[in-house]
Amino acid sequence: MTNRIPLMAGNWKMNLDHLEANHLIQGLSMALKDDDHDYNKCEVLVIPPFTDLRTVQTIVDADGLEIKYGAQDVSVHDNGAYTGEVSTAMLTKLGCTYAVMGHSERREYHGESDELVGAKARKVLDAGMTPILCCGEALEIRKAGTHVTFVLDQIRAALKGWSPEDVAQIVIAYEPIWAIGTGETATADDAQEVCNAIREALRTDYGDATADATRILYGGSAKPGNIKELMAQPDVDGALVGGASLKADSFAAMSNFYA
Repeated sequence: MTNRIPLMAGNWKMNLDHLEANHLIQGLSMALKDDDHDYNKCEVLVIPPFTDLRTVQTIVDADGLEIKYGAQDVSVHDNGAYTGEVSTAMLTKLGCTYAVMGHSERREYHGESDELVGAKARKVLDAGMTPILCCGEALEIRKAGTHVTFVLDQIRAALKGWSPEDVAQIVIAYEPIWAIGTGETATADDAQEVCNAIREALRTDYGDATADATRILYGGSAKPGNIKELMAQPDVDGALVGGASLKADSFAAMSNFYA
């Protein structure tokens, strides 16, 4: 039995302009209402591109929606000559309560290190938002059987020097890279294996209270057809959803997995 509230987080990636975002949020709100969604049984979060955040904020505030929203990345800088960067102050001013860091696409295409990912997570937490720290292995690491060690090393490097109290406030998202956007999905047992290893590493490093409080998500081609099986695993507390979050009905159905 756990007090962790499941989290369904929809990562839109570089999809949808602000008009399309408007349509999706309104559709998602209606679909969740039609499903009589209980937000105490599953928190619902959308993670749009930066250009959509103001639109999402406007709709959420105007309609009093319980849908949360956050950012796909964040800068370690507060302000200044950092073209293209977005600060935590800008995000909190827009009402963001979450920010993602360390997604495999950021690590691969932008060369982001574990240390930078950790610095971003620290910045987000200090700003009063919740960091979603991503980790995960490539196919060759999975085939070599070293995936658990690789993932734990990523997390430990990013959270080096953190207190147990701070770690308990973050969300960790395990995303096997070979299962992102490929249609391939780690089995529920695969997801549980790594999510359990993460929790037990937190237990070893930070104690029982932190391990039991920290939410661990699975990311990697999660969809309505496999969400119930994934969520039945004791150490899977939600999902970081890609393509399926771009359709209101499918994402609402995933958020209502408990029904």
